[in-house]
Amino acid sequence: MLIQHKEGNNRGMFFIEDEGEIIAEIVYANGGDNTIIIEHTEVDDRLRGQNIGYELVHKTVEYARSKGLKVTPVCQFAKAVFDKKPDFGDVLV
Repeated sequence: MLIQHKEGNNRGMFFIEDEGEIIAEIVYANGGDNTIIIEHTEVDDRLRGQNIGYELVHKTVEYARSKGLKVTPVCQFAKAVFDKKPDFGDVLV
């Protein structure tokens, strides 16, 4: 599945779209000081069990690394992924 990225007005999101409908997303805000804040992750029930949520967090980590950003996950799901993946720790605030 294609994960797309959209940015604007100090916010951004990585998402998966199906026939014009967003069926999975991770939303972040600019936290200033080269930091982004993961605020929300949502995956449609049709995609549950396919590790889509993890893939969205992973894509956000890759983005942060490429831009030299740090990440603050306030979303409970994203926090849980960071707790389970110590190799994402380099971008964690």
